[in-house]
Amino acid sequence: MLPFDPLFRNPHWQTIAGHYWPRTASPAWPLESRFFQTEPGVQVLVQCQLPHSAPARAPALVLVHGLEGSGSAGYIRSLAASALARGWAAHRFHMRTCGGTERLSNTLYHAGLTSDLHAVLRQIGPAFLVGFSLGGNVVLKLAGELGERGPELIRGVCAVSTPLDLAACARRIAEPDNRLYELRFIRRMRARLLATGRFSASDFAGLRRLIDLDDRITAPAFGFRGAAEYYETQSAIHFLPRIRVPALLIQAKDDTFIPYGIFESAAVGSNPHIELVATGEGGHLGFLARQPHRFWADRVILDWIGLHTPQQSP
Repeated sequence: MLPFDPLFRNPHWQTIAGHYWPRTASPAWPLESRFFQTEPGVQVLVQCQLPHSAPARAPALVLVHGLEGSGSAGYIRSLAASALARGWAAHRFHMRTCGGTERLSNTLYHAGLTSDLHAVLRQIGPAFLVGFSLGGNVVLKLAGELGERGPELIRGVCAVSTPLDLAACARRIAEPDNRLYELRFIRRMRARLLATGRFSASDFAGLRRLIDLDDRITAPAFGFRGAAEYYETQSAIHFLPRIRVPALLIQAKDDTFIPYGIFESAAVGSNPHIELVATGEGGHLGFLARQPHRFWADRVILDWIGLHTPQQSP
């Protein structure tokens, strides 16, 4: 395993710099936008990039963004470019109403909504899933839901900076040191929800915490009695024991959104299919390292996928 030599040791510097750091584009592999109908009234966007020539048994990656993200997120762009350089396919999956698709779905997305990803996998075939932040919760939960049937569609699953326990992470992000991040998430969620045409500004009156927004809007939209039931039933930590495909968790102990104690639970440590790579530093979706491995998590993910990819016989 490639050791992590952090460029910054402050978690906030890692988090912010990781978001804004320039990432390698991949113009040599044009994006093809495909729209998948996953159920009546719901279309999701998948941006596909295929290598010019792929080695035999070359893996395909399905990349899943985080809260209020899209396929244009820096962490997805750099990982896709590196995968394509190896001759691997990269598919950027968008959750409902994300990436400019607000009008293509009659419902919203939430942190445990796996049905769309499952439907896409059934159409594009088995792949390695890579989820970032909230997307990590989605891919791990799906792998757990499928259980013994997982290998039919999932060759392996990677999750980076994942809020395995949604309630614990919602409480953590509501603490004062995360206030600016929380406000930014709320602004982006409000803008996206307004763009669907199904909400008005008055629906957001008094909502100053993610927990409040989930309690008033996200949870009722999917039939949950409130944020507490939503978080309890949709947290990936409850599904980890049923995962039967190789799984890699990458987590920084200083992640300012996610209490590291979650990763010390029996749900993580007792499943032999799960490998945890924990670093002392890295922030949330940061993992910026000193050269020559600036985007350290990308390298670790791709090397791990390579180890779990059958090699062509000579």
